[in-house]
Amino acid sequence: MNRDMMKSLVGKIVKIDRGGPESRIGKLLDVYDDHLVLLTEDDGVVYYCTHHIKSVTENAKDQLTFDIEVPEEFDFKKADNFQGMLSSLMYQWVKINRGGPEKLEGVLGEVNNDYVSLINKEEIVRLSMFHIKNISYGLKIEKPEEEEAEAQGNGKSENKKK
Repeated sequence: MNRDMMKSLVGKIVKIDRGGPESRIGKLLDVYDDHLVLLTEDDGVVYYCTHHIKSVTENAKDQLTFDIEVPEEFDFKKADNFQGMLSSLMYQWVKINRGGPEKLEGVLGEVNNDYVSLINKEEIVRLSMFHIKNISYGLKIEKPEEEEAEAQGNGKSENKKK
C-alpha cells in the first residue's frame, strides 16, 4: 500500500481487507513505512504489516460501524519499523495473526531479523517474521460503564416483557 495514500486516511474509520479472518474495522491511528496502527472495538490496538494488506476501504458513507470515543491523550506503542515495534512488545502477552489457522498467542520472548519466539505454557513457537500479518497486545479502550449498564438493563427489561 502507498504510504502517502494511507497517511491521508489517518483518523478515519477504515476496513482492512474485504473479508476473511484478518479483516478488521477500526480507526486508523498512524501509518509507518512498513506497518499501520488500527484501533478496533473488539481487539484494541492492532498493528498490521502493510505488505500483507490486500485492500483498505474508507468509511465514505458511515456504513462501517465503530462505536468508541478515542481520548485525546490515548497513547499506543510507536516505532519507525515493524521489527522495532515488535521489539517494543517483548515480554508482553501478544496475539499474532488474529484470525485463521495460524493465530498464536503468548509472551513475546525474542525478536530478530528472521523470526520471533512466542512462549505459551510449555511451548516455544518460532514464527517467521515474513508470516506475521498483524499483532496486538491487549491495549483497549473500554466503553463507558453507563452504556454497558444501559445495555444490560435493556436486556433485563426485554426479558421481563416476554
